[in-house]
Amino acid sequence: MKKGKLVIVSGPSGSGKSTVTKIVKDRLNIPLSISATTRQPRVGEVDGKDYYFLTTEEFENKIKNDEFYEYANVHGNYYGTLKKVVEDNLDKGLNVILEIDVQGALIAKEKKKDAVLVFFKTENMEILENRLRNRKTDSEEVIKTRLENALKELEYQPKYDYTIINVDIEKSCEKLINIINE
Repeated sequence: MKKGKLVIVSGPSGSGKSTVTKIVKDRLNIPLSISATTRQPRVGEVDGKDYYFLTTEEFENKIKNDEFYEYANVHGNYYGTLKKVVEDNLDKGLNVILEIDVQGALIAKEKKKDAVLVFFKTENMEILENRLRNRKTDSEEVIKTRLENALKELEYQPKYDYTIINVDIEKSCEKLINIINE
C-alpha cells in the first residue's frame, strides 16, 4: 500500500493557516492531526477535537516516553504532535496535514525528509496585527508576544517548500489543495 503524504503548515499567528487548513481538510477529507498543548483552552475549544489539553507534567512525561513526532515550547506553552496519530494515518495511505510552529516543522522535516512544508503569511505586519486584534481572543501582552514571534518566524520562510500569502481565503485554499495533490 502506498503511504500517505505529510504536509506541514506553519506561519505566524493570524496568518490564516488554521482557517485554510480546516477548510482544505474538510474538502479533501484529510485528517488534520490534533496537537497536544499545555496552554489553556480558548472559549469554545474542545479537548480531543481542537487540541489535546495536557498539564505540563503530562506533556513532559510524554516527552520522556518519546511519544511525540515533534514538540516545541511556543509562546510559553508546549505544543506537540503525537507520533501514533501521524504514523497510523500515513501507514493507511492517508495524507496528513500538521499545522505546527516553525520549530516543530523543521524537526518533523528532519525526521521525514519527504514531508512538504507550506508557510503561510500575510502581505505585511500591519495586516497581521489587525487580524490578531480583531480575533479578540488574546490579551495585549499575548498580541505583542505573537507579533514579536512573527518577525522571528518569518525568517524561517526560505526553508519551506512553498509560501502562501493569505490575502483571500478561497484562493489560499486552492493553492494548498494544489500543493497536496501534486
